[in-house]
Amino acid sequence: MKEQLRRLPRKAWLTLGSAVVVVVLWTLLRPQSRPVVVAPAPRDPATARSQAPATTGSDAVAALGRLEPAGDVRTLAAPSGGMGVSPRLSDLYVREGDQVRRGQVLASFDNRPGLLAQRQLLLTRITALETQLRIFEGQMRRYRGLTRSGANPAGDLDDREIQLSDKRARLNEARAELNKLDTELALSQLRSPIDGLVLRVFVQPGERPGSDGILEVGANQSMEAVAEVYESDISRVHLGQQVRLESESGGYKGTVLARVIRISPQVRQRQVLSTDPSADADARIVEVRLALDPAQSSRLRSLAGLKVIARFEP
Repeated sequence: MKEQLRRLPRKAWLTLGSAVVVVVLWTLLRPQSRPVVVAPAPRDPATARSQAPATTGSDAVAALGRLEPAGDVRTLAAPSGGMGVSPRLSDLYVREGDQVRRGQVLASFDNRPGLLAQRQLLLTRITALETQLRIFEGQMRRYRGLTRSGANPAGDLDDREIQLSDKRARLNEARAELNKLDTELALSQLRSPIDGLVLRVFVQPGERPGSDGILEVGANQSMEAVAEVYESDISRVHLGQQVRLESESGGYKGTVLARVIRISPQVRQRQVLSTDPSADADARIVEVRLALDPAQSSRLRSLAGLKVIARFEP
């Protein structure tokens, strides 16, 4: 092999050496490839706020929230029955989302038929007592006349007066019992205390109401929003600040204008969860109440509980 290399002509050696030099130079001078960093896919604004570092004061704050009636929200409970046990729900006349008027019957309980039967018996008893009393009072008028004329002894009149007082007392007692029964009968139906919207129903017919009550009614003549702002962002939220609300799930189209009217002084755990499964469900937030633009609020009356994205303008 060595003999063969010695016999190579000079020109071949020069060509081989040049090739080696070119390979070495190309290896040293070629551009070095760098790893490509792929940015993570963006999440919803409220989720991103919980995982991102604090931003400068000029950045806008975004938070998840929900729509609520701006008026009273009442949780209606069942009456307490014997031994402190509430009667079962027998009929439910409304559903979630129904508009109701003040005094409207919303539900009935299973003790109502029994109370109606008792009332009918009591009315029959009162009618009989009234008839007996009317007859006895007529007899007493004649007996008093006979006693004054000396036809009847005065002692018999006293006994009859006692009987008259007893009949009147029995009638009054039955009437008082009727009043009490009418009160219980009124409680055997659930009526709305306000004009508004049925927000939630907790109990169905056949079930016994629990501590949550039967249903929730809200006065929805005007609506407002509750935004859950992360505690790291609350310093950039102030009263009167303008806010734009968007529906996260497409419950309404476009943007609704609002303004900050109240900031809760308490930090609490979030209640409105993001659709992102990686969102922090244990994040700490501050509730911020937002008054909606009156011109736009009317179209949201039937959307209580709708999840929204609140974007606070800097």
